[in-house]
Amino acid sequence: MKVTTELTEVRSLRWFDRTLSWGLVPTMGALHQGHISLIRRAHEENEKIGVSIFVNPIQFNNPKDFEKYPVTLERDLEILEKENVDLVWTPGADDIFPPGFKTYAQVEHVSTLLEGKSRPGHFKGVATIVAILFNAFQPDRAYFGQKDAQQLIVIRQMVSDLKFNLDIVSCPTIREEDGLAISSRNRLLSSQDRKQAVCLFNALTAAKISVKNGERSTGKLKKIMKDIIGSYSLARIDYISIANPQTLTEIDTVDDNILISLAVFIKDVRLIDNMTITT
Repeated sequence: MKVTTELTEVRSLRWFDRTLSWGLVPTMGALHQGHISLIRRAHEENEKIGVSIFVNPIQFNNPKDFEKYPVTLERDLEILEKENVDLVWTPGADDIFPPGFKTYAQVEHVSTLLEGKSRPGHFKGVATIVAILFNAFQPDRAYFGQKDAQQLIVIRQMVSDLKFNLDIVSCPTIREEDGLAISSRNRLLSSQDRKQAVCLFNALTAAKISVKNGERSTGKLKKIMKDIIGSYSLARIDYISIANPQTLTEIDTVDDNILISLAVFIKDVRLIDNMTITT
């Protein structure tokens, strides 16, 4: 496994193996089973695997969130070695955003909704770093988790608009036994907080069951979810959305496939989750 901070090495290795198919798994480190599932999927579909580890400062609108984001590089590299990754790029902030950096990627409209509304500038940071990674690795495929559904929509739009020559592969959300979506942020939860964090999955599941039982009013579905989350003393809702899964346009009545998304604070740890429901 080649580990480097140098862009020139990434490019030279990528071009040396130009005839082989490459899959890219972009990460911010603090690797968990969700990342591992992406890597294993990439192995199934490609001859070579590249992984990036970079905690992107410009996608954090709150500096405190950036400061407390877990950094576990040594452990991450051990995991990647075991997963037979070929190339790992671990650049520093100055490598990606040197003095004088002035160019950013901005996907209009969809970046301003949900996470974009709660975290202004977040998707500008996401789109910019992902564009840089695509340019550096030039992968045939890039792998992202469905847990960050809005991020997937933003990246697919950018890839389409800017004519990137690669496929975006969406992979299922990986969950704990009680349904909590696996996330690097989960390690910030105390044992008491962790027990309450299951409220996101419980609310989504209740909404899914209600839709399957014939409920079509999104207002009533949101109330069901709010009541469930409200029964957890440490939980505070940021948003609940029921929207078109391609455009994120909010809907009033369920008449087709829907994407239910939510963000909830458990004390000061903000968690997100979503579920696509087919009617």
